[in-house]
Amino acid sequence: MRHARQFYDREAYFLHATMRRREFIAGLGSTVAWPLAARAQQRELVRRVGVLMERTEDDPEGKVRLSTFTQALADLGWIEGRNVRMELRWGGGDINRIRALAQELVGLQPDIILANGHAVTAALQRETRTIPIVMAQVGDPVASGLVAALSQPGGNITGFGLLEASLGGKWLELLVEIAPGLKRAAIMFKGAGRYDLESPA
Repeated sequence: MRHARQFYDREAYFLHATMRRREFIAGLGSTVAWPLAARAQQRELVRRVGVLMERTEDDPEGKVRLSTFTQALADLGWIEGRNVRMELRWGGGDINRIRALAQELVGLQPDIILANGHAVTAALQRETRTIPIVMAQVGDPVASGLVAALSQPGGNITGFGLLEASLGGKWLELLVEIAPGLKRAAIMFKGAGRYDLESPA
């Protein structure tokens, strides 16, 4: 428990996927709303939020995430059509389309961009190092080069990671607690998958 507590204390910018789905996406609303509020104090304008989703527009899971996100923003006082304008794009799982939409969104100069997925975040990082980007559904942002470190991400990207390699030891501790007689543990890892959508330019 001490290890887990230390980990979360130093991860001010990252929450991991131990939260329920709706709580997790609602957290995105809070993360996005913070810089919006800071800028709104400077001048009263309609703020522009870019959203780039990795999936297709008719994807049920994507719809749920988007709906929960917009509701979380509304709960914080950011209402579509009143004080915030949403620029929504769907990548459809196509890396070329994702890159084109990333370029398009950055060209609109939004106040902040929500990036859903690793390929989306990487494509947006390629297009801008100044517009704040909040990432979600990214496996290991450090190993993939999206941020320098979890404790000090640097750059313009923050957000939510799905896992962190340093927790591997904790996973084994939990296994031993569940099965005290455990002598040998096997790990199955899928080396190729969704993250292969994004390859070096």
